[in-house]
Amino acid sequence: MNDDVTDAKPTRRELLRHTGASFGSLALAALLADGAAAQKPASANPLAPRAPHFPARAKRVIFLFMPGGPSQVDTFDPKPTLNRENGKPSPKLYLGQKRNLLASPWKFSKRGKSGLEVSELFPHVGSCIDQLCVIRSMVADDVNHPGGCLQMNTGERVATRPSIGAWVTYGLGTENQNLPGYVAIGPGPLIEGARQYGAGFLPATYQGTFVSDLQNPIRNLKSERVGADRQREELDALKRINSLHQETRSEDTRLNARIESFELAYRMQSQAPDAFDLSRESVAVKARYGIDRKETETFGRQCLLARRLVERGVRFVQLYHTTGGFQPWDQHADLKGGHAKNALATDLPIAGLLEDLRARGLLDDTLVIWGGEFGRTPTAEGTNGRDHHPYGFTMWLAGGGVRGGMAYGATDEFGWDAVENKVHIHDLHATILHLLGLDHERLTYRHTGRDYRLTDVYGTVAKGILA
Repeated sequence: MNDDVTDAKPTRRELLRHTGASFGSLALAALLADGAAAQKPASANPLAPRAPHFPARAKRVIFLFMPGGPSQVDTFDPKPTLNRENGKPSPKLYLGQKRNLLASPWKFSKRGKSGLEVSELFPHVGSCIDQLCVIRSMVADDVNHPGGCLQMNTGERVATRPSIGAWVTYGLGTENQNLPGYVAIGPGPLIEGARQYGAGFLPATYQGTFVSDLQNPIRNLKSERVGADRQREELDALKRINSLHQETRSEDTRLNARIESFELAYRMQSQAPDAFDLSRESVAVKARYGIDRKETETFGRQCLLARRLVERGVRFVQLYHTTGGFQPWDQHADLKGGHAKNALATDLPIAGLLEDLRARGLLDDTLVIWGGEFGRTPTAEGTNGRDHHPYGFTMWLAGGGVRGGMAYGATDEFGWDAVENKVHIHDLHATILHLLGLDHERLTYRHTGRDYRLTDVYGTVAKGILA
């Protein structure tokens, strides 16, 4: 051994290179090559705009996520038979348990030119029904909140996988280099936390920027200590040092993401204050979103922020309705009180968002999605609640290339099971990517020696909802 060698412990790379007849090093090199090939962006900037696989109908996404699970039979999937059979034993067991049918306490009425029926829970969204494609045949695999939320947001119930927003920004980049490509907004805690909007094994650059404080969305954005010129010099010096360090850690995407985050934060100083400043909106616009009312102020702010972000080129915005808890739609008891409160908080802001997007010419190429991780049972839990239900529930989409004023798929007469045109979560994800011009089978990332995708080995585009 060379006398100049110090007593320092060898790195993992050095140990593999000098042991096992170099076979360990060859294996490591192969894995790193896989990762490097997958991570190599079309340009030096990983968030630079990239062309889709084919012409897109949507350029951006707003996902209105309702944690806890809104009840399909109380919102957008009326069941007259369920109401007639109220209180009678259900013909189907729930997880082996006998329960009685529970009628909806809300009336449904036909709305718009399409005549689709909407619950009185959503009078304002009902006025927009001709823009909505209501999918009544959604199917998921997990009956519990953690797995359900992860599957809806990442496609996988257990393992840590990239979120759909991360996949979209990985595939398309973003149109505004001075704002994050993916922003998640929620005032309350989330089940599984950052895993719902994280990047998983994708480069960390693609994870969502989470905003929880709606009054002060991005803290510490301005430097009070130094001026812009001095700050630029410091960042350039820091970037040079980090780049030298990165040469020895090429497989660690977190370091590159940290470098990019410093640069993005610097660029954001010029545009982020404007994007997040709702005081620039007129009184009429704020009223449209319900910001002038106590019960709708919080989600109204979220929706207005979403509009301001997408019109400035942010690719994917996810809104979590977490006012008052991490799963407000989870009504195991007091269905009437809980759903009424949640609908009141979100109905006007959502309608305001749809109307505002349409008025500004943004709805045609902005895909808006509404739903939770699953639905609720048509039977009673206790005397006045509903249990978790992933076997047939409702979500809706609007804008961005979907057919408005239509109901797609169906559940049975009680609202138990999807029986027509089932749309699994993998199918939903495949359809979302398709509307963005991405082939879900081609949008892959090589990790640990195999190619991964958002839809795993499943997923069929729901062509029946395409405009």
